[in-house]
Amino acid sequence: MPSIQSESKPFKAGFLSIFKFVFFLGLGILIIWLSIKDLTEVERQEIINAFRTADYYWVILALGLGILSHLVRSLRWMMFMEPMGYKPHLRNSFYAVMIGYMANLAFPRLGEVTRCGILAKYEKIPFNKSLGTVITERAIDMLIFLGLFILMIVTQVGTIREYLDETIYPKLVAKFGTLHYSRLFWLTTSSLVTLVTVLFFIFRVRLRKFKLYQQIKNLIIGFWEGLKSLSKIKRPWLFILYSLGIWALYFMTLYVCFFCFPSTSNLSLGAGLSALVLGSIGIMITPGGIGLYPALIQETLKLYGISLTTGLALGWITWTTQTLMILIVGGISLLLLSINKTHYGKTGTDKNQDSQPGTN
Repeated sequence: MPSIQSESKPFKAGFLSIFKFVFFLGLGILIIWLSIKDLTEVERQEIINAFRTADYYWVILALGLGILSHLVRSLRWMMFMEPMGYKPHLRNSFYAVMIGYMANLAFPRLGEVTRCGILAKYEKIPFNKSLGTVITERAIDMLIFLGLFILMIVTQVGTIREYLDETIYPKLVAKFGTLHYSRLFWLTTSSLVTLVTVLFFIFRVRLRKFKLYQQIKNLIIGFWEGLKSLSKIKRPWLFILYSLGIWALYFMTLYVCFFCFPSTSNLSLGAGLSALVLGSIGIMITPGGIGLYPALIQETLKLYGISLTTGLALGWITWTTQTLMILIVGGISLLLLSINKTHYGKTGTDKNQDSQPGTN
């Protein structure tokens, strides 16, 4: 009986992962359908014309900036290895990052495992150690994303408030009377926070027995441990420069696509920041951002007076650019990696020995 139970656990875990992937992929496809189902024939023709008349010079520039952002990510990832005594080749690190992104398009979170497996095979860096660096990377990127989210709220509050006043507030008045949306928001938020806090203290003992509670707890602990490991990073200022550079290049990859259309070429940097932040949420939710990313770009640009058809066309152009770049460069990386089987390297050790750091 114990053996049957132990065998059923991996099956359940695998089934749950497949279910989540199919669910969120289906969600992305549903969003695609919802975004185009109500379009008139004229609007559909406008979108087609937008694709035909777009200036694809800027798309080519966006492709280059996207590749550069992943190269900088590879350089930053290598810095995580230095305190452990490893020095992987930039070439293999870049291949691993790109193949990892390509794997994530097929199955969420597969990319993290894939790129760590590549370093284990071609650079002889223990899998568990490189996986720990990826977790730390995610923690840092989440902090930067939260900072950008706050920056967006602070700098774009006027545009957001104008949109709420003109679009959302009239609908709320029709339902709830003259209660302003800001008061309604704070009333709802404070009520939910109070309710969750009270329920937590009442059922905190029972909650600790649930698997979800343990997963959240372990995630927070791993997040904190990953941040503490940054104290071991050599050349911290270069590390910070790489981290900020990655997101600056993400921003530029999206922003230069604004110049594909005359109506979006005059949009401010603030509009680009809003599109980056809200578009990133779409990538986090659905596999590769399919469906949701273009829809979020469209809705974001509506805040800045861009028409539905142009916003949707631009959303699909930016999403397609990023996805094709990952597929093409990831595929080439996979091919080159299989052809160029290089030796691995370690700092302070013989490159042809498979030993732990500090030992021979």
